[in-house]
Amino acid sequence: MDSAAPRQGPFWDGMLGRTSQPPAAQTLGLRFVDADSDSGTIDLAFTARAEWTNPFGNVLGAFVAAMLYDTVGPTLLATLDPEKFQSTEEFSVRFLRPLRPGPVTAHGRVVDRSGATAELAATLYDADGPAATATATARVIDVADAPDAV
Repeated sequence: MDSAAPRQGPFWDGMLGRTSQPPAAQTLGLRFVDADSDSGTIDLAFTARAEWTNPFGNVLGAFVAAMLYDTVGPTLLATLDPEKFQSTEEFSVRFLRPLRPGPVTAHGRVVDRSGATAELAATLYDADGPAATATATARVIDVADAPDAV
């Protein structure tokens, strides 16, 4: 993690193991690796499970998209104060090649942030390199408004 002051709030509590992660993150096997909130980047790890595959043994695109979705959101969250959250407004995935079960890493970055709107990007990797990419547009909201967030 970057050299900034210790991170506090619901997002960091889940990422750093002080509380349980949300069920979706647990299902994806999300593990925090590193973040640099000053540069707006995050590195995460996931476990692509055999139960998520199609008849050819490739991980279904919906699970690939879910791992990318659970990267772009945390990318922005890692840069926010504890009383802020994010709501995804648009999300797009590009599949580069099939992904097989096993260890997966993800790198996310804040491409641009203007006020409450952020443009985000993420790439999912396995041992053979990039497997999929995603872009997203998100809005910064107050935690009090988070129950209505996507």
